[in-house]
Amino acid sequence: MSYYDGKGVVITGAGSGIGRALAVELSARGARLALSDRNGDALAATARRCGPSSGDLRTDVVDVTDRPAVMSYADSVAGDLEPVDVVFSVAGVLHTGSVLASSFVDVEEVFAVNYWGVVNTTKAFLPHVTKAEHGHIVTISSVFGLMTAPRYSAYCASKFAVRAFTESLRQEMIIDRKPVSVTCVYPGGIRTPIMRNGLFAAGEDRTAVTNSFDRVVARTSPERAATRILRGVERRRARVLVGADARVIGGLLRGLGDAYPHVIPSLARLTRILRGSAPG
Repeated sequence: MSYYDGKGVVITGAGSGIGRALAVELSARGARLALSDRNGDALAATARRCGPSSGDLRTDVVDVTDRPAVMSYADSVAGDLEPVDVVFSVAGVLHTGSVLASSFVDVEEVFAVNYWGVVNTTKAFLPHVTKAEHGHIVTISSVFGLMTAPRYSAYCASKFAVRAFTESLRQEMIIDRKPVSVTCVYPGGIRTPIMRNGLFAAGEDRTAVTNSFDRVVARTSPERAATRILRGVERRRARVLVGADARVIGGLLRGLGDAYPHVIPSLARLTRILRGSAPG
């Protein structure tokens, strides 16, 4: 029997990428699912992918930035699933652009989805999860929640915030002896549409950045990421690194410590020099 068989599982951002892969895998493992996304068509496609093995499955169009809607949704889902065993807060948006070029509107949108979406979801579902015998809250940060990178200041800041929020929550659950485990996931480059659907500051070459991400960075499939995440949750890990790149970066950061911010600009300058001297 699967660890997830019969468990009530909530997934926000289930319309694509990691959220969809988690939904399909958990459906196959016998979980009772409540899936949400702000894109109704994408959510319906996920439900179809779950197929005839899905059993108990409900789908709702919910925007995680809409706090009253999330609170109402949580109460409704709790009435259906009872108990809510695991909540995956997956919804996220990527932003590319320098601080100077980035608009306040885009930065606020990144925080509304990436950070406040996690806070809204966690706050809405935590009272219900604490009623489960062994509840679990799972948030998605990023390898950019472990390190910063130029031109991704808003995204990095939001994912660092997710990391801090999640680690504090885990400490509280331990101190208060609540029956809730807390896991923060740090994906590296995953083959999802997050870059194609992302926000771009003025002057950014969307096509070039997206092609580079798809060709060079996105090395791990969503399905493989989902498998690793579910294994980490089953083992009640505090931190799950997804992808070889994330594990390598995690090791480098342990070695470099506070020196890593000084290394990044040097690498960027070297990359520009090499590109400038390359033939063609």
